[in-house]
Amino acid sequence: MTWNPFIAGAVILLAGVLLGGLLLRWRERGICSDLKAREKSMLENARREADALAREAKLAANEAALKVRSETEQMVATRQKEIAAAEQKLTEQEAQINREIDDLRRHEETLRLEKEQVAKKSQELARLTAEAVGLSKQRREQLASISKLNETELKAAYLKEVENESLRDGATLTQHILDDAKVKAEEKARKIISLAIQRYAGNHSFDTSTTTVTISNDEIKGRIIGREGRNIRAFEAATGVTVMIDDTPGAIVLSGFDPVRRAVAREAMERLILDGRIHPARIEEVVAKVSQETDESIMRVGEEAVMKLGLAPMHAEIIKLLGKLHFRHSFSQNILQHSIEVAQIMGLIAGELGIDIPSAKRAGLLHDIGKAVTHEIEGPHAIVGAEIIKRYGESEAVVDGVASHHDEVPHIGLLGILVSAADAISASRPGARSETILTYVKRVEDLERIGLSFPGVEKCFALQAGRELRVMVQPNEVNDEQAFALARNIARKVEDDLNYPGQIRVTIVRETRCVEFAK
Repeated sequence: MTWNPFIAGAVILLAGVLLGGLLLRWRERGICSDLKAREKSMLENARREADALAREAKLAANEAALKVRSETEQMVATRQKEIAAAEQKLTEQEAQINREIDDLRRHEETLRLEKEQVAKKSQELARLTAEAVGLSKQRREQLASISKLNETELKAAYLKEVENESLRDGATLTQHILDDAKVKAEEKARKIISLAIQRYAGNHSFDTSTTTVTISNDEIKGRIIGREGRNIRAFEAATGVTVMIDDTPGAIVLSGFDPVRRAVAREAMERLILDGRIHPARIEEVVAKVSQETDESIMRVGEEAVMKLGLAPMHAEIIKLLGKLHFRHSFSQNILQHSIEVAQIMGLIAGELGIDIPSAKRAGLLHDIGKAVTHEIEGPHAIVGAEIIKRYGESEAVVDGVASHHDEVPHIGLLGILVSAADAISASRPGARSETILTYVKRVEDLERIGLSFPGVEKCFALQAGRELRVMVQPNEVNDEQAFALARNIARKVEDDLNYPGQIRVTIVRETRCVEFAK
């Protein structure tokens, strides 16, 4: 059999198509099987994941529910506690209100009772007043019938009696007030002053200025006088002091009011005697050198005083005047040392009172600076010193303290009063100042004279070196109330008429002596 090539190709083609279709169908069936397996696996996975998510969501929901429940329970417990506390507080407030209401009721009852008592007392007072008026009228009628006096004279006598009673009551009240004020004031002042005195520990010494120069032999007197007195004239002209050479052995007296010049003259004379060369040219040379050294010493002493007190620097002219106070004395007390002592006490008192301590010290240090100037500047030393320090820039408070410490001008601040107190403390310290017997006798006589100048005084005695005035009064002329007034009047008279350090106590003695003889 012969195959046609076309038919053969067609058969092969058809066989290939059929075979390809079979293969394609078989492949599609495999793919479908795989897809179904994969779909089933994916569904299983999705189901498992959904179950896991559901379980997690359920656990989270349970946890959230538990948390919300716990928070709610805590909130409820807290709220219950707050409610319980509020209820307790309300209960306490209610009890307090009830107690206050009870107190108000009791107080109201007390006030009602007191009002009733006041009303009764008012009625009793009105009755007593009417009775007193009636008794007074009856007394006036009795007095008129007994004394044969008219109504005007009776009124005058009655007013006199009332006046005497009022004076006695007033004197008693005044004395009570004065005693109370004195006790309080003395207690405070004693505390402040005692603290200041106890805390101040200064070296107290006396530097007595002298005008006597000791010489080894009397032959030097002739050399000091010189030929026809030229040496002594040159010395007096250079120093400004008077040289007194007499028959006193071993001494030459230098006389002059200016203590600085006297100090220069003393030092120059001692150097000339020691050197032995005494002639006008040498005298002028030595005096000039000693004057220069003295000026330097004055500035050094003034600066040391300021530094010792811890004060700010002062003007050079003030320093110079302070240094000059070193050569001046008052009642044998060195004025510069006295000024330093007053400044120290001022600082301590100012510290106790709470005022400016440096200003207080400056006022205390400068309070006697007016004593350093010569007679060419007239006026009291307090006012002169105040003008000087004001000129050189000191504050108004310090200037007022210096100017008013002797009450020559009115006090503006506290410093003047404190300077007066500190000055009196320093001056009245035992051993600070000495006075002559004539001054002491004169003060004692003046004290007794002032005491005897008052009516009703029988005797006066100045005791304790003039620190106390004891006054004996006549008991029939001065009663107890008048004795207190007499003591005050004598003390004021002493303050106005006398100058004295410290204070003077005035003691009134009134006694009644009853004498009877047994026969």
